[in-house]
Amino acid sequence: MEDKKLEFPSLPPCKEDAEEWTYPMRSEMQEILPGLFLGPYSSAMKSNLPILQKHGITHIICIRENIEANFIKPNFQQLFRYLVLDIADNPVENIIHFFPMTKEFIDGSLQTGGKVLVHGNAGISRSAVFVIAYIMETLGMKYRDAFAYIQERRFCINPNAGFVHQLQILSEYDPMRILLFELVSVSSLIGSLKRTHEEEDDFGNIQVATAQNG
Repeated sequence: MEDKKLEFPSLPPCKEDAEEWTYPMRSEMQEILPGLFLGPYSSAMKSNLPILQKHGITHIICIRENIEANFIKPNFQQLFRYLVLDIADNPVENIIHFFPMTKEFIDGSLQTGGKVLVHGNAGISRSAVFVIAYIMETLGMKYRDAFAYIQERRFCINPNAGFVHQLQILSEYDPMRILLFELVSVSSLIGSLKRTHEEEDDFGNIQVATAQNG
């Protein structure tokens, strides 16, 4: 009996008429996948309700930490369905823990014909991480490929180093290993991943030295 390979949907083609990135676009949301948007909080403010409605947004993932709750908040709870996540833009923040619920939220929206906006404060680090993770898992992509794909549409994304390490862990290991984050600290796993890379580099240097000596 042949093993069945897991098949992922293909990426939509790039739009030939895509706009050239300009600095003011940082304050706007961009469509990353059909029905999945990424942007800053400013794109979800009350003054931008007409734009949200124009794009057909039905669901919003709002990412903020407690100290930001006074100015980053769900403004249209009667109009859209919200998922609010309490996450700091901190390198040791456990983000992998939130991936399953955000994927379920996004899938639930798209499968019913809805459209989702994912935003944090600037739409650069926290919110970008969750869109990258969604694309990695949904389309079977590695971190660098998913990052590059999103950056073509929102050039200003720049997840902090700790978030990147967690995405690399997700990329390099079986996704089931996210369960480890319930048992050990993020900093421990990041340190473990760094040591693994350092050991691989050292092994490569030893091989090179041996070849030269031989």
